[in-house]
Amino acid sequence: MSKKKENAREKPEVKNEENPAEAAEQEETVSEPEICEPDAAQKALDEAKAKADEYLALAQRVQADFENFRRRNESVRADAYADGRKDVAAMMLPVLDNLERAVEAAEGSQDEALKNGVGMVLKQMTDAYTKLEVKPIDRLGEKFDPNLENAILQGTAEDGEPGTVCQVLQKGYMIGSKVLRHAMVKVVPE
Repeated sequence: MSKKKENAREKPEVKNEENPAEAAEQEETVSEPEICEPDAAQKALDEAKAKADEYLALAQRVQADFENFRRRNESVRADAYADGRKDVAAMMLPVLDNLERAVEAAEGSQDEALKNGVGMVLKQMTDAYTKLEVKPIDRLGEKFDPNLENAILQGTAEDGEPGTVCQVLQKGYMIGSKVLRHAMVKVVPE
């Protein structure tokens, strides 16, 4: 490297070569930090802290609102799923009834393949209902409950104890604690 370049690097540049006193004064003003009043600095600090607290409170409210929204959304989604499951199960009940009738009709048939095939389809359907937590309402011989059954016929005193279900004409079904379809029954009068 040449000596001129080295000397240029070592010597700081003087801003005003004509008047060295002015140059020294310029350096002093640049190098001195600005001195603020303590009250103004404290006021600025307090304002900054207040802003930070305000933003923190806002962030916490937004986070709480989002948590509430998430929980509410989960609840709505679970309710919608349960309602959809209930609707599909109720819609398929006539198919289940027809499969049960087909199995009864196939019992008198000589065709073993027909009996086995319809029986397997019925088993698949009842297994699907079991997975959906659908249970039949089976209350034959028990006291009539209007919340679970519809009495469409009246029996005689010989059919059983008064106020009990003596015959089930159409099965009823429940999903959880909700009735999908009330059972149609014959009840002994009281």
